[in-house]
Amino acid sequence: MLAPVLSAALAAVDAFPVRVEVNATRGLPAFTVVGLPDGAVREGKERVLTALSNAGYALPPRRITVNLAPADVRKDGSSLDLPVAVGLLVAVGQLDPGLSSGRGFVGELGLDGALRPVRGVLAMAAALVDAGVSELWVPPANRREAALVPGLTARSAETLPDLLEALRHPGRGRSPDPPGAPPGDPPPMAAPSVLGQLRGRSWAMRGLEIAAAGGHNLMLEGPPGSGKTWMARGLAELLPPADTAEALEITRVHSAAGLLPAGAGLQTRRPFRAPHHTASHVGMIGGGPNLRPGEVSLAHRGVLFLDEAPEWPRRVLETLRQPLETGEVTLVRARGVVVLPARFTLVSAMNPCPCGWYGEEDGPQRCTCSEPVRRRYQGRLSGPFRDRIDLWLKLRPVPPSTLLAEAEAVPEMDRIRGRIATARSRQAHRSGGHPFPNRDLDPAGIRRWAPLRRSERSLLERAATGLGLSARGCHRVLRVARTLADLSDRSRVEEEDLLEALQFRSAT
Repeated sequence: MLAPVLSAALAAVDAFPVRVEVNATRGLPAFTVVGLPDGAVREGKERVLTALSNAGYALPPRRITVNLAPADVRKDGSSLDLPVAVGLLVAVGQLDPGLSSGRGFVGELGLDGALRPVRGVLAMAAALVDAGVSELWVPPANRREAALVPGLTARSAETLPDLLEALRHPGRGRSPDPPGAPPGDPPPMAAPSVLGQLRGRSWAMRGLEIAAAGGHNLMLEGPPGSGKTWMARGLAELLPPADTAEALEITRVHSAAGLLPAGAGLQTRRPFRAPHHTASHVGMIGGGPNLRPGEVSLAHRGVLFLDEAPEWPRRVLETLRQPLETGEVTLVRARGVVVLPARFTLVSAMNPCPCGWYGEEDGPQRCTCSEPVRRRYQGRLSGPFRDRIDLWLKLRPVPPSTLLAEAEAVPEMDRIRGRIATARSRQAHRSGGHPFPNRDLDPAGIRRWAPLRRSERSLLERAATGLGLSARGCHRVLRVARTLADLSDRSRVEEEDLLEALQFRSAT
């Protein structure tokens, strides 16, 4: 008997529906899986048979063939265990075929028949809804995630026998959270503010405010102990909360990477990723045998922090060029082309020289680096990489008297957050309600939303000549100027906005 069951498989951060066809016929007992399964899928037959046996289902000796359609696309992971088990019971006549019709099944089976969570359920649920599925059975730890997809009823059971019993008696499986209260993470516990520790850095706070308001890339340069890491974390604090669309994108990526905690729902916190400088280029942009998202995708809609930027391998830094320009990564492999989301705010940090004390004659230490050594150190960051930095902040050590003073007043932080929220609202209004910060303005958008008068155009031309700005550099200055105008609640860019934007650019 032939039994088709609907499921889905993961492809990077997206998914596609899979029709699991199980055929059981008389003949020499065998169990064959076809349709380009990877090792985890092929091993699934042992998990399925053992789980059914331990759950009390005695299967008659049959020649079993499982086809995973479309058969020309590779499938990986353990999410097909559950649909194979359901299809097998239908194929041998121990389950009514009508009970699996129109339903989707996703999940891994333990040897005791328990349903275990898998990664990528949000993407799989969306793919199955597009395929016409209205009810999806998943492990309990994935239920809240699957319930995020509109038009889908997410149900779960602890074990395979519980699931089969619920299929025979509808309504016994756990259903999604009630409407009006979308499943999500509980509010985070109150934690000490990083921003409250940034004392005596008004210039730096202004740079953080601009970066948060427009999503601009930031370089922090300063000696050891000048607060570069604290500032990067402070920027993550200043970013406005993710809206529903952004939260769904964040959840989708982290689900595909297997980083969602068990039972997690909508991820409303913006990610902050700080990989070590020994990370490989594959770990940074994604890929590998199963095409998993890399750090740039895990930082999507959040902050990617690269500490000690000159210590990173040149090959890794140069892979950031495309995502910094387009907000996505295109991976071309023998198996096909995959596009991963990677729209993040880059924060890089570096010392002015290998010893870290260049330019600090009055500091606690003197620089011991020669001029050629310092130039080589600075030269580890290529021109194209530097050209993609919008704001360049040079930090100085904070005197102990300032460092030990009382924390900054909370109302000032509230005012900064209020200005950022207002600026983001103006940008969303210009883009029709979509999360589209000024960082993403293309040349046509710059001409429309940041037009210059003759005097302002002359100022930018002189600055571009004096600072050696490229065309990309000029566009980035205009994007920052547009953000400064938004922070001041102005409808057009003024000369003072250009001058301030050029101050943050001149350090390059």
